[in-house]
Amino acid sequence: MSLNEILNSLEKSWQRDDILLKIKNGFGTDTIVNEFLAKNEMQIKELNTLLSPEDIDLLNQVEQLTTCESKLINKIKDLNYLENNKKNHIINQKKIMLSNKVTSKRISSFMINWSNKVVVISLITISAIALSKQAWA
Repeated sequence: MSLNEILNSLEKSWQRDDILLKIKNGFGTDTIVNEFLAKNEMQIKELNTLLSPEDIDLLNQVEQLTTCESKLINKIKDLNYLENNKKNHIINQKKIMLSNKVTSKRISSFMINWSNKVVVISLITISAIALSKQAWA
């Protein structure tokens, strides 16, 4: 088999949609890779014999590219996580501020009602005292 035929055959065996489906179904990455290696053992051995030093350098570069993409994905996930945390923190702060406003409104409402009652009771008491003084005088 030629190098191109082996690579095409291996590419057909490594269908990304199938791999994603396996990951969604709970298969670990090591299990998926080991299964692929077992299924394609003969082709992989033949591929290794056909690879030149330049091809191995190219594989190393592709590996570095994949590592770089993986790091980028992790950074994006981290940024998304931080962004969600910031949003949740802001929402929680707004809830606390709203709660504080509601509490202060309740307190001020209580104080207004309470002070109104105190004023009314005080006026009634003063009026009662004044009337009783007039009655005794």
